Amino acid sequence: MSTRANAKRPPGRTPFIDVLDSAIRGGRKLGAVGPARLEKDFLLERACEDTGLDDFGDRWFEGPMEVLLEAVRRESRLNAAGDWAAMQQFQHILRDRLLAQMWFRRRPEILARPMPRPVVIVGPMRSGTTRMHRLLAGDRRFSHMRSFETISPVPHPDFEEVLDGRRADSRPVLAARIMKVARLANPRTLSIHPTGPFEPEEELGLLVASMWGMKHEAQWHVPSYGRWCEGESAVPAYRHMADLLRLVGWSQQVSSLRPWILKTPQHMLDLPALLEVFPDARVIFTHRDPMKVVGSAASLAWNQTVIYSDHADPHRIGREWLHKTALQVERMRDARSAIPDERKIDVQYEDMERDWRGTMARVYRFLELDMDPAVPAMEGYMHRACALKRRPHAYSLAEFGLTDADVRDRLSDYTRDFGIPIEGEGGAAEPRPRARFSISASR
Repeated sequence: MSTRANAKRPPGRTPFIDVLDSAIRGGRKLGAVGPARLEKDFLLERACEDTGLDDFGDRWFEGPMEVLLEAVRRESRLNAAGDWAAMQQFQHILRDRLLAQMWFRRRPEILARPMPRPVVIVGPMRSGTTRMHRLLAGDRRFSHMRSFETISPVPHPDFEEVLDGRRADSRPVLAARIMKVARLANPRTLSIHPTGPFEPEEELGLLVASMWGMKHEAQWHVPSYGRWCEGESAVPAYRHMADLLRLVGWSQQVSSLRPWILKTPQHMLDLPALLEVFPDARVIFTHRDPMKVVGSAASLAWNQTVIYSDHADPHRIGREWLHKTALQVERMRDARSAIPDERKIDVQYEDMERDWRGTMARVYRFLELDMDPAVPAMEGYMHRACALKRRPHAYSLAEFGLTDADVRDRLSDYTRDFGIPIEGEGGAAEPRPRARFSISASR
């Protein structure tokens, strides 16, 4: 069992970031690199100057943006590489908001695209949502996001030339460069979340377009922003996400009748907003031992935060992601009762580990689809996943100042009520108790 006494500090970042940080500091002293100006009005004006546009759409996003910027300035203690990267991120998001509105005006048919019966995967961070998403994304009867689209969901103004075959889309090239830099900064990201520019990816970047979501909390130490978001309605962010999905679908030139496969752990917190924007969604709930979920989520956040700040505290990160995981579960449990039984199904991580084919057969019965046409693509993904994930993601609760008892105290009701297998002493899986909730669509 994990104890605080034997805790070791999790691994640090690579020398690449220290070199970059020193170069940026040196460039600022020489006047070659400008200071980071993380101020709302400056960033908005800069985006307008860069694009020649001034319509950001629904200005609701400015509320979370102000809170986030204040938290970044006051709490995150970014290094030079971190505040430089933050500037680039904010500018990219704001330029994309302006360009999205340009596309909506230029091509009004985009916003008229229907989005029938999306399949939404909802689970805590690190509970197998990525595997479920990528297995389903191989089925051509569904639409899905790709990594380069979650990084840059909005096509460039001359995208019609791409559609006509006169030029190539530059967004996958940009995504490959960003991924290369991310791996130089911390190669462990490859084992934590293997990906590539064309791999199926979650739509979290579309929520970030409204300055919303846990991506910011996994990237920077911004607890005041997290607490603020926890008290706000996410409906405006989800409405903008839906419009961006319509834009992505139009840019892919696929039928608007194909249901989307969606997933991001953010949906655990914002399930009421998701159901308001997508009232006919079919929901796949994934569940995993909370000891694994909390440790893995804390490790993911640590491996990003340590890049951007020289003051990342693993114990503080552990406490934050224990809180966040418990809140995700609480919010999910409160909201799921509004979903009719025929539109929800529960899937255990351990079942996927033992028998992914049998588990996916149950999911396809829930979706009322023949699984056979999708099997070759699913087999291909499983082979690809093994090649991408060159080494397992190693972490422990103790590295983040937590014990098994800490997690059990907060989440024992979740494991009991949903019949989640937990790892006992010696690594054996404890027998699964009878679930108090009915596990819907268990055909």
